[in-house]
Amino acid sequence: MTAAAGGPAGAAPDPRRRLPSVDAALREPEIAALAGSRPRALVADAVRAALARRREAGEGPEGLGDEVAGRLRPSLRPAINATGVALSTNLGRAPLAPEAVAAAVAAAGYCTLEWDPATGGRGSRHVHVEEHLRALTGAEAACAVNTNAGAVLLALVALCAPGEAVVSRGQLVEIGGGFRVPEILAASGCRLVEVGTTNRTRASDYAAAVGPQTRALLRVHPSNFRQLGFTEEVGIDALAALARQRGLALVDDLGSGALRPGGPAGDEPDARTSVAAGADLVCFSADKLLGGPQAGILVGTAAAVARAREHPLMRALRLDKLRLAALEATLALHRDPRAAARRVPALAMLGEDRGTRRARAERLAAALGGEAVETVGRVGGGALPLAELPSWAVALPAPAGPDAVAARLRALDPPVACRISRGRVLLDVLALSDADAGRLPALLAPALR
Repeated sequence: MTAAAGGPAGAAPDPRRRLPSVDAALREPEIAALAGSRPRALVADAVRAALARRREAGEGPEGLGDEVAGRLRPSLRPAINATGVALSTNLGRAPLAPEAVAAAVAAAGYCTLEWDPATGGRGSRHVHVEEHLRALTGAEAACAVNTNAGAVLLALVALCAPGEAVVSRGQLVEIGGGFRVPEILAASGCRLVEVGTTNRTRASDYAAAVGPQTRALLRVHPSNFRQLGFTEEVGIDALAALARQRGLALVDDLGSGALRPGGPAGDEPDARTSVAAGADLVCFSADKLLGGPQAGILVGTAAAVARAREHPLMRALRLDKLRLAALEATLALHRDPRAAARRVPALAMLGEDRGTRRARAERLAAALGGEAVETVGRVGGGALPLAELPSWAVALPAPAGPDAVAARLRALDPPVACRISRGRVLLDVLALSDADAGRLPALLAPALR
């Protein structure tokens, strides 16, 4: 008796012997269809990678087309947020309003980025958002850069470097990605002067620290955590009064981006209040409570904003046309607070009532064969860290275990981000649009078998 090909007598043939060559795989109808809409070289590379993995794993050709298709998907692609975190940094923070999406698409080709049709001459990219920001915050002038960290860096470079900036020790926070306020100060060329203690800082501490090299007072809102108990901090009015008295600049880093008092932002410090108090530059994010694209915004006095705009660093930090278009459209919605509450997704989900969330969860639970349960959601994105948002979720059946079910959800197209709590897989509806909730039953059916 002769041995079977690829192994000893009686052994199953090695499935790797059935793997096609790259050229043969490219001729298979399923893979050839992929090559019809993509560069052939790109598809060929995906085939090579899939075949190499299968040889290493000892697998045959079954499902090769699906694996190649998966390798050709963009790494940055839509996802469904069922985590219960509204402004999830990992999932891209604030989803854009339809108006913002349409504006970005319209600006994708040639556009009036730095061209003034009225004169036919060179225009300024700052004009696209400045009027809206002035109206919304009461500031004399405004501009936008790539991130809020960039806005703070530019503000300090323009108004303080190479002098000293005085800041409360309790505000030397670490923001996302491991970036720390002292490191941003160092990068700006400013020398950091810490005052007060971790939990208590008084106006007299700032006043005592002002010296010949002091150029600015800096307030940093700790938007991603809260201090409770025996604490004291100096309000923006007192800081502004001291800055005026000593001839210093006042830079206010608000972080999370509330435009005005109240609303979903709760007691978060807002840009309008800081501007009215007399801050020279107020910095905040556009992709958090504002609900726009990733950007950092600077508003304040005409003189301070002009110094920021004219600094060479502005060119390195400036916004591209797509984000400017999306930001302009988002700010236009904010001109009518009622329209913004409906049309800006971040504001709509934060302002949604508990009963609406419950009804969505119950409909989804009935369709999926799960159980509607009460949950607590979060704002996320480094905003309102103590805020608990009453929400509802669908607890999915997980006979294979919660980790296995969550992995299956992540493997879907689009992937579904959920959370596991007390051994249960939860689909929280807080950040689920009605459209996403409606498509989940058909999408999840294979993963729940």
